[in-house]
Amino acid sequence: MIEHLLPPGVVYVHSFTDRLDTPLFPEEEAVVARAVAKRRAEFTTVRACARDALAKLGHPPAPLLPGERGAPRWPEGVVGSMTHCQGYRAAVVGRADEVSALGIDAEPDAPLPDGVLEGVARPEDLTALAVLPAGGPAWDRLLFSAKESVYKAWFPVGRRLLDFQEATVAILPDGTFTARVLVPAPTLRGRPLTGFSGRWAAGNGLVLTWIAVEP
Repeated sequence: MIEHLLPPGVVYVHSFTDRLDTPLFPEEEAVVARAVAKRRAEFTTVRACARDALAKLGHPPAPLLPGERGAPRWPEGVVGSMTHCQGYRAAVVGRADEVSALGIDAEPDAPLPDGVLEGVARPEDLTALAVLPAGGPAWDRLLFSAKESVYKAWFPVGRRLLDFQEATVAILPDGTFTARVLVPAPTLRGRPLTGFSGRWAAGNGLVLTWIAVEP
């Protein structure tokens, strides 16, 4: 379903199974040397996806190490985003002259655990959720995913943590959402980055949200 969310010039690779036979670079091995098996599987598989996606842009294999706050450090001239949840891993990349920021997040299509929504949602988020139609995906989980995508698109520009309560998201049934950031806006290509437009999809037991900021 991810292919229906991508703008031109952005490529993706995803996997519904772990790719544990993928070799890691020594620098990557050091990151997960003491990790539990689940964390190692996530780390390895999502980097296999990312390297395959980068190859589609003509980039040779290279270490993809966590940077500030765990955000992936991409090759020069590339923007990208990674996500992993139970049963799914994906990476998306694009050339920085064609897309300014990317954020992607996948979650299981199931209601959030008790008590989580109260920490994620602002009053205006709850108002928007209340009018969404019954019979759709788990709207509260979709809200959580959208805020994760907002953070992933915003952090490489803003360079600071963005709490769930520092952005508001309105999800629409047509597969889109809008987000407004409630902290002082960083500048992206000479303009304040005050919010985002994104897209979402649901299927295969997953919800997926996506943001691409084009120049």
